[in-house]
Amino acid sequence: MWTAAFWKATAERAIRTFAQALAAVLVAGATSLLDVPWGAAFATAGLAAVLAVLTAVGASEAGAKGPGITERPTTPAPMPAASTPTAGGPGAGGPAAGGV
Repeated sequence: MWTAAFWKATAERAIRTFAQALAAVLVAGATSLLDVPWGAAFATAGLAAVLAVLTAVGASEAGAKGPGITERPTTPAPMPAASTPTAGGPGAGGPAAGGV
């Protein structure tokens, strides 16, 4: 919980939750954008974002190292080793090349 990666993932989750909750309130109202009670819409979305942060903090010690219980932080894939020609390969003059 005390890493920058944790807080970056938590902030991303809170922003995503805020946007989803705001979209849900706007769609549920099914009114024009001029008639939307913006104060209530932003309050609902803000509360959802705060709950997302509190859920991440509460779950931080419950499972993996990420902000969620079931997720794992990603690590970069290992770089493939550079291929080098080996003895006996093409052009080595061995039996594959027709030698004895």
